[in-house]
Amino acid sequence: MRIILSDFMSLDGVVQAPGGAEEDTDGGFAHGGWSMPYFDAEAVGPFLEDVNASTEALLYGRRTWQTMAAAWPGRAGDPFADWINAVPKYVASRTLGEDDLTWSGSRLLGGDDAIGAIRELRERDGGGLQIWGSATLATQLVEHDLVDEYRLMIEPILLGGGKRVFAQDGRARPLELVSVATASTGVLLCTYRPVRG
Repeated sequence: MRIILSDFMSLDGVVQAPGGAEEDTDGGFAHGGWSMPYFDAEAVGPFLEDVNASTEALLYGRRTWQTMAAAWPGRAGDPFADWINAVPKYVASRTLGEDDLTWSGSRLLGGDDAIGAIRELRERDGGGLQIWGSATLATQLVEHDLVDEYRLMIEPILLGGGKRVFAQDGRARPLELVSVATASTGVLLCTYRPVRG
């Protein structure tokens, strides 16, 4: 499988709480919902549909999974809701148990070695394994060179602080720009892949 990191991102690299004011206030983050004014359905919709079409399963950390599991199971009737409720979902968590995973298709990557379990998933035949949000887990995947593709919606705003997904370990990680498009709202829709030695 191929790991795809997909995120709404501010120009200064913040991915925290793009969708709503109370989504994630860790660290006193007060800009929740910052992404909404920049959403251009005509450009962002096809960009997301394209990555979702190649996604065989979703990968979440506990917090993002809990947010999504609270929002989506009751929705149905539109293509995205039907897709997200049907697609397999892997959850990296040390605190959730199998009984907590009430959202259909959810599977626990429990234990103390989530990265090892994700490595095993990545080695399987299959399509995309897409991670949304889950900044802590996403950062670990970047640190372990497990991300095969970055699908970033870079938005024209500086947030001045918040959660990011890029590793801060001092290592350079060259990327190849595969595609870029610009939305009417100034969002850059970018696809990058690591340059493998």
